[in-house]
Amino acid sequence: MASAEPSGEETSRAVLVTGASSGIGRKITERLAGDGYFVYATARKEEDLKALGAIRNVQSLRLDVTQPADIAAAVEAISKAGRGLYALVNNAGVGTFGSIADTSPEEFDLCMKVNVYGPVMMIKAFEPMIIAQKGRIINIGSLSGILAGPNIPAYVMTKHAIEGLTDSLAVQLAPLGVQVSVVEPGNYRGNIDKNMLARLPEDQREKMTKALGSALDISQYPEPDDVALAVKQALSEHNPKRRYLVAQQRNLVESTIRKQIEQLVQLNEDQPHTYDRATLVKMLDEALAKARPQTH
Repeated sequence: MASAEPSGEETSRAVLVTGASSGIGRKITERLAGDGYFVYATARKEEDLKALGAIRNVQSLRLDVTQPADIAAAVEAISKAGRGLYALVNNAGVGTFGSIADTSPEEFDLCMKVNVYGPVMMIKAFEPMIIAQKGRIINIGSLSGILAGPNIPAYVMTKHAIEGLTDSLAVQLAPLGVQVSVVEPGNYRGNIDKNMLARLPEDQREKMTKALGSALDISQYPEPDDVALAVKQALSEHNPKRRYLVAQQRNLVESTIRKQIEQLVQLNEDQPHTYDRATLVKMLDEALAKARPQTH
């Protein structure tokens, strides 16, 4: 464990970020620490822990979200530090590629353990601290939690699960003063595909490379600064949004919104209580009236 001690008001709000070694998790850690939060940043490798611990206002913690012993040790370390915990950012995640037929049970289990069971176990462990400070829980989802790519069904399943977890948890914890949000990034630079390729068997790597082609070239994607900003907003805004869609590609944003509209139509069509267009438009207007004003 490495640490960089904060001072003054920087100790007032502590945030735990999982999967902080690179990509989105590293950007979130840097952004929050730079803005005065004290960040408990988790990673698994010694070199990553040292690098994180060298950042001002950051204390690195060795943590694998699939290991109950690691989570228990993190609870003990944070409890002993005396700052409490204002927020948890569930960022650790893995990707996977392949049809249901092609995906091995081991690969499927890993995806579920890291992307679904991990956040659940982290919430279960740290919820009492967060409730005590009337804090925040922020889950890093994905546009794959709304869209559904044909080559990544296991990953899509896990991100749909995060959508449901966020909504259910928000209703559960609102009476206790805890607010819950999900940040849904589009395409940003990170190591998720690189790590996936290294883990998959050769035949699956070949299929993935053929199917995704140039999409695997992460140099075309922006650094995830916008994602880190969205997390900061979810932490600091008095009334945070439930969902923060973060994508620079307009076509990706449009596809996501259209997908939600398609689902609405599918739910509404040809059933005993189908609503006509005028009623649907009225419902949309009522929902839009509750939305925050556009600021862009």
